[in-house]
Amino acid sequence: MNRDFNINRLERYLTVCSASNVEPIIILSKIDLIEEQVLNVLINDIKERIKDVVLIPVSNQLNIGLENILSFLKKGKTYCLLGSSGVGKSTLLNKLSGQKLMTTDKISARIDRGKHVTTHRELIVLENGGVFIDNPGMREIGITDAKSGLEITFNDIIELAQSCKFNDCTHNNEEGCAIQIAIQKGEIDSESYANFLKMEKERSFFELSKEEKRKKDKNFGKMIKNVKKQRKQDKY
Repeated sequence: MNRDFNINRLERYLTVCSASNVEPIIILSKIDLIEEQVLNVLINDIKERIKDVVLIPVSNQLNIGLENILSFLKKGKTYCLLGSSGVGKSTLLNKLSGQKLMTTDKISARIDRGKHVTTHRELIVLENGGVFIDNPGMREIGITDAKSGLEITFNDIIELAQSCKFNDCTHNNEEGCAIQIAIQKGEIDSESYANFLKMEKERSFFELSKEEKRKKDKNFGKMIKNVKKQRKQDKY
């Protein structure tokens, strides 16, 4: 919740979760590094853009919020920690398990953030039977086959697009664009919409690249088939 705070990244993580049919919980770590008033403002900023997702503020140093997380963990369920390097995932897992399972390090005074320590995935079974997976920190995470994830994460935008005056609306500057009208009225966050466009562009590029690869593979297969056929004719 200090310098690494980024709502765009949260929306990106949520899109990946939705595309994979994973129920997300947003854990806001290191709340002891900011003032309570600042924390409340940031939580409000998240809630304005992200609806119906559980938010749990925690401090590993002050043991705040750990019981709230434990209340969500159920026997036989698998949980995965996803986040940037140094946000406190390994420390959190140590706290939840009550053991020193994962290597951790102190916050760097120079850059005001935790250090990248975890270099591999680790699966831990907690006392209550919940299964936890700790992942190495993510510098960035791409959007690939995530159409359904975008539709869930940005449901308000997707639904508004159906109300546009023109079926082929690009949602930029057309007259009667429901999305642009909603942005002007403050009903849709402009930064959230810009983030949606960025991820949709990534997804479309992935789909195009995948289709091009499929076409190349198909053409290569045809070439091999023709060569075999020609060799067979030359033989006789």
